Amino acid sequence: MTAQTPPFRDSQLPFAKRIDDLLSRLTLEERVAMLHQFGPAVERLGVAAFRTGQEALHGVAWMGPATMFPQAVGLGATWNDELVRRVGEAVSTETRAMRSRDDRVGLNVWAPTVNLLRHPLWGRNEEGYSEDPKLTSAIATAYTRGLRGDHPAYWRTAPILKHWLAHNNETDRATASSSVRPRVLHEYDLRAFRETVEAGTVAGVMPAYNLVNGRPNHVSPYLREHLRTWTDQDLLVCSDAGAPSNLVDHEHYFDTHEEATAASLIAGVDSFTDHGTDSSQIVERLQGALDQGLLTESDIDAAVRRQLAIRFRLGEFDPRLDPYADTKDFDTPAHRALAREAAEQAIVLLKNDGLLPLTDLPDLPGQDTRIAVVGLLADECKLDWYSGTLIHRSTPLEGLYERFGADRVDFAEGVDRVRVKTSAGTYLSVPSANDATDEVRGAEGALDPALLAGRTDLPPLTTDTTGTELALIDWGGGVLTLRAPDGRYLSVADDGFVRASADQPGGWVVQETFRLEPHGSHGSHESQESHESHRSHGSHAGGHLLKHVGTGRYVSVTADGVKVAAENPEILELEITERGEDTVARTAAAADVVLVVAGNDPHINGRETEDRTTLALPAHQQRLLEAARAANPRTALVITSSYPYATDPTDLPAVLWTAHGGQAAGAALARVLAGDVSPAGRLPQTWYASDADLPDLLDYDVIGSRQTYLYFEGTPLFPFGHGLSYASFEYGNLVAHVGENSVHVTFTVTNTGGTPADEVAQLYSRAVTPSVSRPRRELLAHRRVHVLPGASTELTFELPLSAFEFWDVVHGVRRVEPGPYELLVGASSEDVRLRATIELDGTPTTPRPVLELGLNAADFDEQRGAEIVDRTKLSGDAVTPAYGNHGNDGTDGPHGSTAELVYRGCDFGPATGTGTVTVEVSGEGSLELALDGGPVIARLDVPATQGPYDYTTVVTPFSATGVHDLHIGLGGPVRLAHVGFSG
Repeated sequence: MTAQTPPFRDSQLPFAKRIDDLLSRLTLEERVAMLHQFGPAVERLGVAAFRTGQEALHGVAWMGPATMFPQAVGLGATWNDELVRRVGEAVSTETRAMRSRDDRVGLNVWAPTVNLLRHPLWGRNEEGYSEDPKLTSAIATAYTRGLRGDHPAYWRTAPILKHWLAHNNETDRATASSSVRPRVLHEYDLRAFRETVEAGTVAGVMPAYNLVNGRPNHVSPYLREHLRTWTDQDLLVCSDAGAPSNLVDHEHYFDTHEEATAASLIAGVDSFTDHGTDSSQIVERLQGALDQGLLTESDIDAAVRRQLAIRFRLGEFDPRLDPYADTKDFDTPAHRALAREAAEQAIVLLKNDGLLPLTDLPDLPGQDTRIAVVGLLADECKLDWYSGTLIHRSTPLEGLYERFGADRVDFAEGVDRVRVKTSAGTYLSVPSANDATDEVRGAEGALDPALLAGRTDLPPLTTDTTGTELALIDWGGGVLTLRAPDGRYLSVADDGFVRASADQPGGWVVQETFRLEPHGSHGSHESQESHESHRSHGSHAGGHLLKHVGTGRYVSVTADGVKVAAENPEILELEITERGEDTVARTAAAADVVLVVAGNDPHINGRETEDRTTLALPAHQQRLLEAARAANPRTALVITSSYPYATDPTDLPAVLWTAHGGQAAGAALARVLAGDVSPAGRLPQTWYASDADLPDLLDYDVIGSRQTYLYFEGTPLFPFGHGLSYASFEYGNLVAHVGENSVHVTFTVTNTGGTPADEVAQLYSRAVTPSVSRPRRELLAHRRVHVLPGASTELTFELPLSAFEFWDVVHGVRRVEPGPYELLVGASSEDVRLRATIELDGTPTTPRPVLELGLNAADFDEQRGAEIVDRTKLSGDAVTPAYGNHGNDGTDGPHGSTAELVYRGCDFGPATGTGTVTVEVSGEGSLELALDGGPVIARLDVPATQGPYDYTTVVTPFSATGVHDLHIGLGGPVRLAHVGFSG
């Protein structure tokens, strides 16, 4: 180091000392400015501008062309840690390469999403890996290991895990609170984050928009109490976009933005994503919090330090030593091959009665088989909100053309062909736009693609006497798209005119979707399946209105062209010139084998900001499936979707599922259908048989409401871990040995078929005699292996004893309960081939020492009608009746609400005379105590307190001896925090 070189530039010094030096040189104003997502340069020190956040969920997103891999749920379906690591490596390599030519591309990548796929109607199902915390953490660790790189000091990119915590609903996502009991918190929601953070491959986390137990995630004490205890590394916590303002504007948790911003920073948020690239409001709020004494300089320094730690790890201050500085690999042959391999490995064969592979049909000559590929997704390669722009594109139709030859493949999309007639007797017409350039939304890249505007360089729709035949697709729930003959979708730009201008539906607010409403229902919610109703029953007597979903306005005809407007909606009539099922039936009847490709568009009916309402396949696609099956019994269903569907496979000889598979989806599917690759994807979540199997979307108590394969007691359509192969496998030689700190398990897998294939061996456990409700079975480990015909492979697993722990609410610790545990080995959670029972030592279960410790209200074993809320704004939990849970008087609202809490095995000690019960409670109402479900033996009336955080102590006589189950009934809007007993 020369005399002129400051210590923070000295690569010989430890990062910590260099950060200390740089911090000391920054003014308070400069440090505060760094806390916004877009931190400015400090030119006097030669410190560059820095932004947090680069989307990279399954490829570099939003910044233009990049290699696109399968959706995250598809990567989860591979059950292949090493493959996913290589995908992460490719994505981070392209991130570096793209940054070398576009400094808008960031190296702090916001990926992966480790929210568990608890509920299949969650709109963002596509972003997660699995419903299981073990599988999720394994895949997430693999992906972040690839993103990080393997250099001991410098990182290729710095991955941020999303979204902390218990976030599975888009409905009211900025205001809804997830009620998460301690066991669910520790055994389920925290676990996926914890194991990935502990692996040392993570730079930080992003809090979610929602609240947990009544407290916003952006001021969660869990960031300090849990996250930062899992590693010695500095972790960067980046807010979600707009969430800092939500604390005041939507959640009303704080009165002022200064209070909210200070509370977030103290809780652990280090970078504020708010107001786009404009940092002025966040800087003003931080400075205001400092001026009001809500923050200190040391609070600012702690956050800046964590941000600088990431920047040093990314090599920003050591460009000559950064091993990734000259990375140029982009869209390489290796990346293209990996995209296809990932897409192949993500395909799950759900059912096969011998129809597949197509080249192995005994009664059809392989070279002469005619294949019909039909359906709304048969010639689509769909992207989602977190995709980049495709460089290469392969649809199922294109893949089949390439693999089997175009002369052997017939195609029918199955859209309804319609003309739209106006009240004047004319028809909507798409003007010619021969001089228009082809444009792909987002191809140039955008820091915020939500701000991308629709095209206005094309002429708006007009009317004439013949009109234009449009392709209509009903995506379910009455949501339609309309497409012109040139392939462009009808879309609405900022000026309100309707144009055939979009290459695909998309955008933060989709401008390409419409609803057909009967005239006379203007402003109502009548007939959400109105297109299906129109097709079944004919035209509505009063005509229809066409509502544009994005603006909420109706299509009208003006002298300047067709537009959407708040007034004077046009009364329209749909004239169907060709029904989709008719073309599908004709095509299917002429083929030897039919492939119906069905599924979703990731921008419609289930996406960020919008949950699904049903598991059912949309009616339009169900019609096409039924038409194909009726015309040809050799019909296979290929579901290409971001989430599970409930569709009856009984009459179908074959069913496959794949997530949207990225740029190589079609080629991968064709190779699996042809038998070039044996399918070995496995379901990463339960496929339920019907909506009736699902809990409420906002019910996060997976234990109490028996959710996911861990607790679900019904019969699923397809179980967690399910997936078939073109080969057959035999399992044997299971041996399990309990050691001092681990359980050693070995078994063999033998390919007894004639096809080289992958098998995914799965190892589960079950506590045989648990003292509390435990999972029916729980994934401990898995491995995807390639086995040649006739060959065997021995698999070995070393399981730490901690894998058998549960969260003991009595003592607030994880522990292994002594007793027998069954090990289950097989090909899915329900396809168990081998079993063995082991005995584990552990800490014995003892009754709750309620005289010594009392009861924290949230530490219940069971509840009915309760939700957990924040005891204070800083920390702690309380329990209250859930709003709208009616009392015996049938009244609505909080004053009529009731709840019951059950605490098993409470030890009240020997008889010592008359005792008391003391409760810490706020609100107003009553509490009733009973033993073992018997009569009420104590009642406490709670006088109204000033507010929800103003607790009072209420005492009443209470006498009990021995060990009993304690039942506490809550009536009215009371918040119970703690119950104490004296003998």
